Amino acid sequence: MAQKLKVGIVGGTGMVGQRFIELLDQHPWFEVTAIAASSSSAGKTYEESVQGRWKLQTPIPDEVKHIIVQDASKVEEVASGVDFIFCAVEMKKEEIQALEEAYAKTGTPVISNNSAHRWTPDIPMVIPEINPGHLEVIAAQRKRLGTATGFVAVKPNCSIQSYVPALHALLDYKPSRVVASTYQAISGAGKNFTDWPEMLDNVIPYIGGEEEKSEQEPLRIWGSVENGQIVKASAPLITTQCIRVPVTDGHLATVFASFENKPSKEEILDRWLNYKGRPQELALPSAPKQFITYFEEENRPQTKLDRDLERGMGVSVGRLREDSIYDFKFVGLSHNTLRGAAGGAVLIAELLKAEGYINAK
Repeated sequence: MAQKLKVGIVGGTGMVGQRFIELLDQHPWFEVTAIAASSSSAGKTYEESVQGRWKLQTPIPDEVKHIIVQDASKVEEVASGVDFIFCAVEMKKEEIQALEEAYAKTGTPVISNNSAHRWTPDIPMVIPEINPGHLEVIAAQRKRLGTATGFVAVKPNCSIQSYVPALHALLDYKPSRVVASTYQAISGAGKNFTDWPEMLDNVIPYIGGEEEKSEQEPLRIWGSVENGQIVKASAPLITTQCIRVPVTDGHLATVFASFENKPSKEEILDRWLNYKGRPQELALPSAPKQFITYFEEENRPQTKLDRDLERGMGVSVGRLREDSIYDFKFVGLSHNTLRGAAGGAVLIAELLKAEGYINAK
């Protein structure tokens, strides 16, 4: 690509915003040219705005240290200097919906890390390897918003990416009932152990709103496009429990599944090994070469050892075996702030660029 697309990060001072900064440093297609946040951060350099609040192990990239943070509410001003934006703000749902659509109406594509628009019928919620076809609803959304080039696309909940890819590769066998328990890292709450010392040596068996998302969002991912809207699938029936555990990064899931057409263990392993999606076909910069990796060892995947698989963009699976109540059970793992959050959103942006939905203004 001769000239990189100009990217804005709205909500760039929070943990996910910081991940966007890290991932876009030296990106071959995209360059951060604008960062926006709340009015309290506006007017400061980015380095000043995150002083004492930088949560990542890597240092702040030099290229963004001296960018002056803008007020995210000044939509026209922020949008005028970028080709598209990533959005990762902390606001009320209705406020996020209004802000993201305001940016879209300026002709600016919005790739959102937020949950606010995940159930808006004409806004695609995408895992690029699984449902790239849902991008076609963007045409209907643009018509509704009155824009030729702007739109909103969202990524799903971070926890479902620890088990939905493994199930998706088996859809031909028609999974009918699924039980999934997720053991979720504290970075999923935007915190580290300095912020949240009471999580040390502790497990909290409740994460507000997470179980409903984990049970319902896969059905939207597996839904169909009908008349410019996404209609969620009716199966499989999914029930979940979501638990916060004392881990920095990485969401692990234990999964039990039954199928209308029960596959053999060998058939399941073959599907996981050979599954490829649109990002692999297009060789997108952030795409893992191997989307799903199966570990033969009985004690893998492990969060600390395996969350960074394929630069944090791969999904790992292990302990596949037959079950006495369900057909099979297995363990899945994904990196929640890479594959599940900022990295997943960057991959969506790459797919949108490759498919012609994002261009230079």
